[in-house]
Amino acid sequence: MSSSAAAAAARRAKEAAILWVAGFREACCLHRVVFFCASSRTLLIRTGQCFLLNGLIFLGRYNDIAKHAFDVLKSNGLPTPRELDDNNKLDSQERPGGLDGVILGIGEQVYSVLLLTIFFIEVFVTGFIPYFGKAINFLLLTWMYAYYCFEYKWNFLGVSLNKRLDFFESNWAFFSGFGSPCVLPTFFFSPLVSYGVMAILYPLFVLTAAGTEAEDVIDSRRKSWGGEPEKIQIFYVARRFSTLVLQLFPGAQKEH
Repeated sequence: MSSSAAAAAARRAKEAAILWVAGFREACCLHRVVFFCASSRTLLIRTGQCFLLNGLIFLGRYNDIAKHAFDVLKSNGLPTPRELDDNNKLDSQERPGGLDGVILGIGEQVYSVLLLTIFFIEVFVTGFIPYFGKAINFLLLTWMYAYYCFEYKWNFLGVSLNKRLDFFESNWAFFSGFGSPCVLPTFFFSPLVSYGVMAILYPLFVLTAAGTEAEDVIDSRRKSWGGEPEKIQIFYVARRFSTLVLQLFPGAQKEH
């Protein structure tokens, strides 16, 4: 490897490390949970239900958590995350109205569930790879949990699947850092206990994500080096398999 190539690789690694640390710090801003819950009794109850019952009975409450978190932001005169507002305006202009819009929305949700299910299988399988499997599994888990944490507010604001995937893959280091605190228990407990701890803590990180202005944080770090983000197609395999599955249903493929 030439010296210029080595310098470029080192620079990219440094940039990724900076964004990873930024994401990790944002995830650890659990004081936002206190602020949200102290500002809304309904949100406190919903969070408590998810925390205590591990999402098994009150599974749909995660959407309520995101919704009430944004209500708290608005009632306190605080801005909602900028990247979601911008994307939401674009989506409202591009998405057709009426029945076509409803059908498109349903098709997008079906495709999203399929995509994330395949990605979950991918995460599970990597855990059985010898030597490097644990590290790969940890990395994919950080992305999976980070995506789920942000997905609730993206759904609430109507951000299209393509836009959220593009934003996520273009800022993979930040989201890996954000998902790391939730996945760290896998290193300290048995698989059964660690996944239980992750599930219990999950609603807290959903709230943290609701108060995170991801694009502002990322832009502030990128100002020091400039340039376009290095995109990694995290969901490439899941997308390919999802497309193969959709090919079995021509009608669904057309909607997608």
